[in-house]
Amino acid sequence: MSAPVLSARKSRFYPTAVLLIVFAIDFSTFLCSAADTDKEKEIAFQAILQRMEQKVLALRDEFERVYQFRCDTNTLDQCGRNNYNDCYSSYPDAECAAGDEYFEIKCENGETCPASWDIKRTKVTIPDSLALGPDGNPTDPEIIESVCYTRLSDPFLLDNYEDDENFWSQYGLPASWTYFGAHNGMFRMLPASREECYGYDPRRRPWFVAASSGPKDLVLVLDTSGSMNDYGRLDLLKEAAITVIETLSVADKVAIVTFSTDASVLNGQNMLIRATKETKEKLID
Repeated sequence: MSAPVLSARKSRFYPTAVLLIVFAIDFSTFLCSAADTDKEKEIAFQAILQRMEQKVLALRDEFERVYQFRCDTNTLDQCGRNNYNDCYSSYPDAECAAGDEYFEIKCENGETCPASWDIKRTKVTIPDSLALGPDGNPTDPEIIESVCYTRLSDPFLLDNYEDDENFWSQYGLPASWTYFGAHNGMFRMLPASREECYGYDPRRRPWFVAASSGPKDLVLVLDTSGSMNDYGRLDLLKEAAITVIETLSVADKVAIVTFSTDASVLNGQNMLIRATKETKEKLID
């Protein structure tokens, strides 16, 4: 069996991953409050970058460690129902998250609030195409194996989240999610929260594709001739193209060429363009 994506190409893409995390944080908040001079701001910024990179590498090392126990009898025997599922689990320590930045759902206590999550549990999700067993359980032995061996990482993830809470609180920021996506579609995340039942496939997310394949130049050549209208082939073509575009990150460049009688570049761009959010939205529309 192939190793999980985190164990591949150990050092090449982690700087990119760290920067993608950095972009999601409002650095102006802590730089203005924690440092007075430009030099102090630079030192604070570099220290945080270094800490985040160390965190990513530590996460990689942890999943490489637990991967070694995937065939251990105890790993499989103790797995059973000790995993919390995105669809059916009632989280024992669920609480309503503060703030209005999260979507509204119903918490375990019956109240409607921005979100319900459990910072003491990890949850497991699999795509609906893989939930073929009773109650939406996987039947593929490899996926079951991935669920079981990644469960061994729970103590590390819990300690890491607590450490992040303490660190980011000094800047008035919450700790972020920590998650792992396997090459077979299994996904484990902390904190546990109920979101899309069987609707999430990590293999289609830009962060997964970027880590597994790296920056790339992509040209999609699409047949739009009349014969593609037969048997729904054009709709399948569009669906496949959208799926590929959605996996791209800002590290990638893309162009789409359509052809029927003649060939033309979509949106009139005669060059590869950066796959920003705006670019992807335009290409999909």
